[in-house]
Amino acid sequence: MIFGFIAIIVILLGYAFFRGYKNTKAVTVNAVEINKPSFDNNASPLKVLHISDMHIENISVSPEELKSRLQDESIDIIALTGDFLDRKRSIPRLIPYLETLTELNPKYGTYAVYGNHDYVLRKKNFRVLNNLLQDYGIKTMQNEHHSIVCSGKNINIIGIDDNSTNRSEVDKAYSGIKNGYNLVLTHDPNVVLKMKDYNFDYLLSGHFHGGQIYWPKPYHLVKMGKLARMNIVKGLHYYQGKAFYISEGLG
Repeated sequence: MIFGFIAIIVILLGYAFFRGYKNTKAVTVNAVEINKPSFDNNASPLKVLHISDMHIENISVSPEELKSRLQDESIDIIALTGDFLDRKRSIPRLIPYLETLTELNPKYGTYAVYGNHDYVLRKKNFRVLNNLLQDYGIKTMQNEHHSIVCSGKNINIIGIDDNSTNRSEVDKAYSGIKNGYNLVLTHDPNVVLKMKDYNFDYLLSGHFHGGQIYWPKPYHLVKMGKLARMNIVKGLHYYQGKAFYISEGLG
């Protein structure tokens, strides 16, 4: 009787791991629409492709699959919110993905911030990663901002460095910012809890992997900050009326 029960448990666990592994190979594009009343209603929407947590060491999605899924999309901005990799030997494996992103040809460019895993690289290797991203035309942002004009409106793309490794300097990122629509890129969404006095219209982040093993709740992420303890680990949320999105991650 005991052996039969153990066999059932093993089968169920095997099935769960199989489903989990299969899920890592599925590219899901979540379409999220954020309205901004101050924008001209006749203007075309700004389309942002948000990709987070590629984790090149473990990624199951090939560059070809990524391109196939996204090549027909009209993209204005690509936003990359960190955790590309954490090992020196993985840096060359990132190149085909950067080539794919370049081929998507976003109208206003590609912007990136770093996550806690990226900072595992030592200074020299981190510079290699940073230089590689810039070689592919990606603007890397560490507590800074860049402005573009879209449909006659000023859009501030604000890159806040990783909160989980105590690199976030929100004041520095906003320093000298002009009036406009504020799109924030950051890795750890917990930084929103520090942004009571900072205006943002939409914030993009990752870090939680959708709860990772999401059963029954992501209690195992308790050390990853207040949002995880509040069961806020993926999707669209609001902080004091300000919208922020937590990606489940590509890798």
